[in-house]
Amino acid sequence: MDVVNKVAQSGLVTLDLETLHDGVPMDVFDIKDFLFMEYVLKEADFRKALDEYDWEQHRNHYLTVTCSNDAIVASWAYMLIAAKSTGIVKRLFFGPKASALSDLFASQLDSIDWTQYQGKRVMLKGCSDIDLPQSIYMAATQRLIPYADRIMYGEACSFVPVWRASK
Repeated sequence: MDVVNKVAQSGLVTLDLETLHDGVPMDVFDIKDFLFMEYVLKEADFRKALDEYDWEQHRNHYLTVTCSNDAIVASWAYMLIAAKSTGIVKRLFFGPKASALSDLFASQLDSIDWTQYQGKRVMLKGCSDIDLPQSIYMAATQRLIPYADRIMYGEACSFVPVWRASK
């Protein structure tokens, strides 16, 4: 008796969004740690702390800049961080790590030629070794809809139908 691979015969195309991750770490720079009593921005102290900070620890990493408390931080403070990190970090982001990861993955989606999925049954792979932002699945679905015949989520052996082109 011949073994038949029904998944291979189904014409199902798997899109593994995890492959968009380039393995570069995402570091977080929290301005709160550079403020007087974690709330007050004192220019001279802030500049001195940035000068003494070890920026090399972020070499070739992604860096997102945030303030984890409700301090009011002047725009120039963020600009100083950008100036200090330029030429060291791979790319600079603003906001919490989850937002930065969403922005990073969204920009990676822009590099995909979505026309390759024209008329295809596309499976967005569900299991991942890295924590993918939920927004990446939403964005990929939006980009696939103009091209795909069907969009599913999960694995070939167990999937959830998400969208189907109307006939």
